[in-house]
Amino acid sequence: MRALKEEAYLPVSKQIQRPATPAKKPKARTRVPSEATLNRRKRLMETKRSAIMEAALDVFSRYGLHGTSLDQVASQADVSKTNLLYYFASKEDLYINVLRQLMDVWLSPLKAFSVEQDPSEAIGDYLRVKLELSRDHPAESRLFCLEVIQGAPLLLGELQGSLRDIVESKVSVINAWIEAGKLAPIEPHHLIFSLWAMTQHYADFRTQVDAVSGRTLEDPAFFAETLDNLKALVLQGVCPRS
Repeated sequence: MRALKEEAYLPVSKQIQRPATPAKKPKARTRVPSEATLNRRKRLMETKRSAIMEAALDVFSRYGLHGTSLDQVASQADVSKTNLLYYFASKEDLYINVLRQLMDVWLSPLKAFSVEQDPSEAIGDYLRVKLELSRDHPAESRLFCLEVIQGAPLLLGELQGSLRDIVESKVSVINAWIEAGKLAPIEPHHLIFSLWAMTQHYADFRTQVDAVSGRTLEDPAFFAETLDNLKALVLQGVCPRS
């Protein structure tokens, strides 16, 4: 207290200069993006993710997992490798996501089987849709085939899990058709395996089909001919014997 009183009588130049308390800056307001902005960002992210997946499918189906680099995929998708890794943690993560997506596409016709359907119509529709997929999405089928031939090292869990569950549920449907007298007695697994093989052959061995017949499923007349013959082969074998 005494020091303060003595200081008051000192010349201004000798008084202790205390720094002025800086004025508090007003806090900057956090700008909340509008719903339209958030939706636009979401669409852009989905578009970029889809472009990466499409490029990955093309490159993986030609070179396999080990023959493909993330640089190749990024270049084809027209994104940086850093940007690609924002969406997928690694090459294996990208590969598994591509395989899961193609499984969803290729299994969708089988998922449609139901007890209420007429089996001849259900099987005929299945053959048509699977041939359309073989025509329009051959890369997906080739990649799946390549993975399975190698022992499905990254997809085995999916095959033993979700795929097996789907197949078993459709085995029950086929058995119900057989018990109702709508199909001839046949082991359902072999019917499903045969349907897979018949339809995906035209995608996996497209080059062979073209070399032997000179035509592919892209030819509408050949597509119709193929569908009619596969229906005859399958349905004549599974329709009830009189």
